[in-house]
Amino acid sequence: MDTQETERSGLVADIEQELSALFRRSRSASLRLARRVHPDMDAAGYALISQIELGTAGGGAGVRASDVAQALGLDKSTVSRGITQLENLGLIERVGDPDDGRARLLRLTEVGAGRFGAMRTQRQTEFRAILDRWNPTDLADLGRLLSRLNDDLS
Repeated sequence: MDTQETERSGLVADIEQELSALFRRSRSASLRLARRVHPDMDAAGYALISQIELGTAGGGAGVRASDVAQALGLDKSTVSRGITQLENLGLIERVGDPDDGRARLLRLTEVGAGRFGAMRTQRQTEFRAILDRWNPTDLADLGRLLSRLNDDLS
């Protein structure tokens, strides 16, 4: 292995280590954020409610459970159990699909939307406080590189 390959291997190992630390923090943060929405919600529920909120953010009537499963890369039965939990907590509801009378859509309830919105505002405030210490060039570089990494991972 030449010097350039050795250096590249070291850089990749450093990135892998930092990503592992970020993913651990992300899992912990997901549970903490879930508990802000509802004390009985788990991290998986947070992923589901986030995807449902994202799917209805533009004013849509709701999102299909199968679309949530596909977006999160989860099995439909796993999503179904999580949806039942979120329904039981009063955070989401099933409504008829205006385009297909046989289908059901998921959307946040008024309570779910209020709690999710409050959590999101608090999360954004905390995140901005961290990134306020970064200069605009570093922020742009991070955004560009994260976008590239996400594209390459998909």
